[in-house]
Amino acid sequence: MSGSTFGNKFKITTWGESHGKALGVVVDGCPAGLPLTEDDIQVYLNRRRPGFSQFSTPRKESDQVEILSGVFEGKTTGTPISLMVRNTSQRSGDYGDIATYYRPGHADYTFDHKYGFRDYRGGGRSSGRETIGRVAAGAIAAKILKTLNISFTTYVSSIGDIVSDPADFDADYISKNELNMPDAKSCEAASAYLSDIMAQNDSIGSTVKCIVSGVPAGLGDPVFDKLDANLAKALMSIGAVKAVEIGDGVMVSENTGSYDNDGFHIEDGVVNKNSNHAGGILGGISDGSDLLLTCHFKATPSIASTQKTINKSGENIDVSIRGRHDPIIGPRAVVVVESMAAITIVNALFDNMSARMDKLVEFYK
Repeated sequence: MSGSTFGNKFKITTWGESHGKALGVVVDGCPAGLPLTEDDIQVYLNRRRPGFSQFSTPRKESDQVEILSGVFEGKTTGTPISLMVRNTSQRSGDYGDIATYYRPGHADYTFDHKYGFRDYRGGGRSSGRETIGRVAAGAIAAKILKTLNISFTTYVSSIGDIVSDPADFDADYISKNELNMPDAKSCEAASAYLSDIMAQNDSIGSTVKCIVSGVPAGLGDPVFDKLDANLAKALMSIGAVKAVEIGDGVMVSENTGSYDNDGFHIEDGVVNKNSNHAGGILGGISDGSDLLLTCHFKATPSIASTQKTINKSGENIDVSIRGRHDPIIGPRAVVVVESMAAITIVNALFDNMSARMDKLVEFYK
């Protein structure tokens, strides 16, 4: 199976299945000398682990990371970093019936047609647990970016039709609630709404926003390697993401040029923009303002409500999905979005180191 590697200069390869012995990632291209411990990575994995919220799957996993290579005496060596998280709470018996039919909204049908075989235990490589490798690698990328004063503010901006009010935005509140929402009012309303959805054996979609601050101007390349194109690919590769927006996103189709164009001005010798409808990217290249990213997640497809599907014998059947599943994806996906953005930006930074001859000469003088 190809397609498990992402990146160029900073390259990650994730491996493992939902109900296998372990999952992990190999990170290639991390510079030597970065201070790195398992605790640095664990902080990120704790943000996505299951079983610690009333609105997440009851499957309890500690998701303890082990660094297998690439770190010596607390610092990266410049060689590939291999990270592993063992599965400890599999209940594969919950998925026995799934081998005989195709779950609506899942990759069962498409996997069978592509490979003629699939790991039906929790979805295998299509499971949300695949993101463990992305998050572990994202922790390393984020630490690299932190040394350059590049930071992230990532949160759930909507659940169903409940949308957080920008006027009530409180960045400190995001980490203080189970839904990772930025204000108490929308969080309270969404919590009540989710409880009703769960009582109906259903699930709901959500939106995650990511603001990246401190990104320098000049990252990204014209044509096929635009920064926004690479970010869109990175974010769309996350399971259940069905749409990605940069800046004003789909609203640009309703805007006039006089409104949409971000004017420039100089203040104390620094170039600034009067607005940021472009979301920090012009012509595929970062412009020095905040990157504004939005991901739209579909509802969790595994629900206990009765659904119509077909079995492998070609018969029409009704199914009710058993097992332990999240009623919503967005809250646990916040750190996944942040990680994929971080990996993409680090890769763009490393690519950019060879973009200008004067910078190359300056570095090697």
